[in-house]
Amino acid sequence: MGLLDGLLGTGAPDVKIGDTAPEFDLADAAGKRVRLADFRGQKAVVLYFYPKDDTPGCTKEACAFRDSYEAFKDAGAEVIGVSSDSEASHQKFAEKFRLPFTLVADPGGAVRKRYGVPSTLGLLPGRVTFVIDKGGVVRHVFNSQLQATKHVEESLGVLKGLA
Repeated sequence: MGLLDGLLGTGAPDVKIGDTAPEFDLADAAGKRVRLADFRGQKAVVLYFYPKDDTPGCTKEACAFRDSYEAFKDAGAEVIGVSSDSEASHQKFAEKFRLPFTLVADPGGAVRKRYGVPSTLGLLPGRVTFVIDKGGVVRHVFNSQLQATKHVEESLGVLKGLA
């Protein structure tokens, strides 16, 4: 990984294609616990880590996932967004932009660290999406702080290949 990759947060996350996705247990906007294990054997999961609720890039990304949510459901997948924001922040963000998928709070970034999501410029939490199959295996990793909406098309393409 070059210096620029490290600064921009484009280096490879610790969790790679073929790895078993690390388990998590986080609260959603309503305070309900969401666990990766709840989906195992049932649905694929598109787990996307993003920096912050209601900021320009994150809003574009969330709205792109929203606008394609039916396609994700048709592909047998659930979309879960993860940031360090609180449950209350997630609730406002989801209501403001009518987000139909789950947002979970990762206070302190423990799950972000477990997945090895790099930060940008050493400050801003990174933007990385993991496509996890029904068996809990990571099938795709896409890391781009600057191409927020590309996370959606990348994920959908991989899900179609899994079907």
